[in-house]
Amino acid sequence: MEGGRAFRVHFNYAQQIMVWRLFSLILILLSFIVGVFLYPKLPSKMASHWNLKGEVDGFMPKSWGVFSLPILCLGLFLLLLFIPEIDPLKKNVKNFRRYYDAFIFSFILFLFYIYLVLLAWNLGFDFNVLSAIIPALSFLFYFLGVLLEHAKRNWFIGIRTPWTLSNNIVWRMTHLLGGRLFKLLSLFVLLGFFIPPMDFYVLLLIFLSVIMIFLVFYSYLESVRVECKKKNK
Repeated sequence: MEGGRAFRVHFNYAQQIMVWRLFSLILILLSFIVGVFLYPKLPSKMASHWNLKGEVDGFMPKSWGVFSLPILCLGLFLLLLFIPEIDPLKKNVKNFRRYYDAFIFSFILFLFYIYLVLLAWNLGFDFNVLSAIIPALSFLFYFLGVLLEHAKRNWFIGIRTPWTLSNNIVWRMTHLLGGRLFKLLSLFVLLGFFIPPMDFYVLLLIFLSVIMIFLVFYSYLESVRVECKKKNK
């Protein structure tokens, strides 16, 4: 009875992973289909980069502009699936694999949204590209926070410092805090609708840098706390 229940739990867990991978592949395939369908309607030179003022400052030929992002999505998808397989701690990755694969889907969805924004602008729709990206950034940071909260110690995924990689407690505490901070950052990103794009992206870069530096120092301090606790026992 217990063995049957364990099999069902494992099967459901494996099913969730496969569903996230299937969703990711569907999005990648859809991006190629959209690109082929819209190809004749797009200009020969496509805008591909915008500065912090929201002005176009980069172009590329249509063939590359239409298909570079779908190809990038496919390459990243395969790379992100492959990375855990070479991790010396891949057994730990299996413990949060469904969250990892869900994040891969979130990342592919983010890139797919960026792709649609790029195509829409090149089709002649008039809007601020930098503002259009804001909800996608908020979405991505939130799911990055979810991934961090569930990540177990490994060599490729998460906040990898000498102290988090050396101790499971330090890893867990640092990632719980990191997950909460990135969820809070996702809420801050939504304020970008009310801040001039140039100021917003500068602030976002500053906040990201502060969070990452803080988490490095936090992991060190947490390591010192754990070591002191061991010595006092």
